[in-house]
Amino acid sequence: MRAPFGHELWFVDRAHDRDWSFATEPATLGLLAGAVVLTLAVRVLADFRPGVTLSLPARLVPWMPFAVRIHLAVSLVGLLSAGYYLAPTMELGLTLGGVVLGLVMAVTAVLLVTGWRTRPGALLLVAAGPIGIAVYGFGPVLQRIDLLGLALFLVLTGGGRWSADEERGRTSEPSEERLGQAIWVLRVAVGVALIAVAFAEKLANPDLALTFTDASGVDFNVAEAVGLPVGDLEFVRIAGAIEVLFGLLILSGALPQLIVLAAGIPFNVTLYFFGTIELLGHLPIYAAMLVLLVYGSSPVLRPWCSELWPWSRASRDRVVEALARS
Repeated sequence: MRAPFGHELWFVDRAHDRDWSFATEPATLGLLAGAVVLTLAVRVLADFRPGVTLSLPARLVPWMPFAVRIHLAVSLVGLLSAGYYLAPTMELGLTLGGVVLGLVMAVTAVLLVTGWRTRPGALLLVAAGPIGIAVYGFGPVLQRIDLLGLALFLVLTGGGRWSADEERGRTSEPSEERLGQAIWVLRVAVGVALIAVAFAEKLANPDLALTFTDASGVDFNVAEAVGLPVGDLEFVRIAGAIEVLFGLLILSGALPQLIVLAAGIPFNVTLYFFGTIELLGHLPIYAAMLVLLVYGSSPVLRPWCSELWPWSRASRDRVVEALARS
């Protein structure tokens, strides 16, 4: 059986048609409804127990733009060196679109690593999105919208500490409100990416997951391994629903520390089996999880992590009220 959070499309060559009937079966819809209910329950719980203040991670808040820059740049360089645009499903060919996208990845990576002109570098990656859609289609790019979230995070925060922009006085420390907006775009993009992948590789494409099972030769059906009567197809259904759940929880922003710790286990297990490509593809997710963990550990920024629309005055008032209560 497949690993719950491995990317089948990255390791299976043969294309498979979508099968939305699997996603609309009562069993699947029941699991998805359960994911929605659990997400709402977590948000309610977060109103009473929003999280724990951890001084050591909270001290890393000023360095989060640096962490995002490095994670994103290394991912771009690694994928580019393998001949891919954003994911192994999008091979860079010797075409005008492929050359342009490859150059964008290279230039963006250099700007982000150095922290020089960070915002233009991040915007360059965002601006290349429509070109990627024109070359590869909307679906494959949507599944890597997490990279867009990281790029927009940097547009809002700037290069941060240990950047050429800071050394040259071209950036300043972002306000708490701006950081709240940055974490919003990050968690929305990552959450949408996880949900898109759950449907593209599992819930709307069960044959792909089963083919991946045969190709990998590794049995990940832990439910069956412990004696539960769960076949491979049912495990695909459960794994897809769990990935949707994590996407919804990240979208909600509630209890960020707990969600990151829970999601980190399956995301790291897959690295042992699938190696470098899996690592390069997951680096943006790891960056987002690190930001959520650090911001969620700060008593000042934790309320911003769960704001549904941090640009509104009502959101600012709610954050002020939450800080007053704490």
